[in-house]
Amino acid sequence: MDPPGSAARPQLTLVLTTFGTAAAAEACGRHLVEQGLAACVQLDGPIRSIYSWQGQIETDEEFRLLVKTTSAAAAACQAAILEVHPYELPEIMVLSATASKAYGEWVAGQTGRSDQT
Repeated sequence: MDPPGSAARPQLTLVLTTFGTAAAAEACGRHLVEQGLAACVQLDGPIRSIYSWQGQIETDEEFRLLVKTTSAAAAACQAAILEVHPYELPEIMVLSATASKAYGEWVAGQTGRSDQT
C-alpha cells in the first residue's frame, strides 16, 4: 500500500505461458517486447510438465515465459501470445502483481500505457 499523498503505483500483471521449444518461447517473448506489450520477458527451462491431456497422463519438456506487463496491456498481450502459440490449448495464466513504484512506472512506460488501471 502506498503512503498517503503518494501517487498510485501502476497495476502490473504477470502472464505465464509455456512452449515446447526454447526457440518458440524466445520468438514469442521478443515479439511481445518489440510490440510494446511487455516490458520484460523471462524465459526459463527446460522444465518438466506433467499433465492430463485427452485421457492420458503426459510428461513433456517445456520452456516457460514470465511476461511482465500492465493490467491495461494484459488482454492485448494474451491475444498476441495466442496468435503465435503452436499449442492447441496453450497455458496462459494472468496474475496481478505489486512491485516497487519505480519498477512499476518503468513497466508502464515500456508498454506505452499511460492509463494505470
